Amino acid sequence: MRYKIILSYDGSSFCGWQVQNGAPTVQECLQEALTVLLKEEISVTGAGRTDSKVNAVNYTAHFDSSVQDLDASALGYKINAILPHGIRVHGIVPAAPGFHARFDARMREYKYFVHRKKDPFMDSYSLLWTFPVDIGRMNLAARSLLGRHDFSSFEKTGSDNRTSICEVSMALWETYVPTHVSQMGYPAGEDDYLVFTIRADRFLRNMVRAVVGTLLEIGRGRREVEWTEALVNGGTRSDAGESVPGKALFLTAVKY
Repeated sequence: MRYKIILSYDGSSFCGWQVQNGAPTVQECLQEALTVLLKEEISVTGAGRTDSKVNAVNYTAHFDSSVQDLDASALGYKINAILPHGIRVHGIVPAAPGFHARFDARMREYKYFVHRKKDPFMDSYSLLWTFPVDIGRMNLAARSLLGRHDFSSFEKTGSDNRTSICEVSMALWETYVPTHVSQMGYPAGEDDYLVFTIRADRFLRNMVRAVVGTLLEIGRGRREVEWTEALVNGGTRSDAGESVPGKALFLTAVKY
């Protein structure tokens, strides 16, 4: 029987989603917990890899179990009791036999958070960027990412993907107001907090972090708006901007 898991996790304590030798990962924690509870070896397949320290909200995974009378609701309660604090399972439900958390996904969405002035309540999940930022320039440059392109310029060197082609449907910078500013009166300017949202059918390793680093360089005026167009039309990873830290990146949606 196949089951679907919906979960969220704080990536700060993990070296990404995928199992790695000698490193704590979200996939490994889930597999170990399910194996203990179901008393059989369980393998969990996720919607995709997330890099070290990257977070996820409503992430989708699946696993198979030979248990015939599995109480999915009770299992969800029990697994949260033994999982680390950084992982929360929202639900476990029966899935169609052919459902695949990775290959059936049609759209994935990531958000990257940036704050422009020192803020003690943001450092854990947002990038402090004190350089000048021109959102208009960054959004103009981001338009070149839309559509179907080869994103190998933004892909981690040595990745084993069969193709570097992705189709991006959204790439947008916006300002926003964090809860501690709107609800607790923390002093802040109107443009002190930025969020970048990007949606695509698939993402490559390190792709979003490299895209954000590239766009921030354009936003501070160090590179021209046309840089992104040149990168998607050809180039290598060394031609693009530096990757930004993973702590401010969230996988926020997976659509099937």
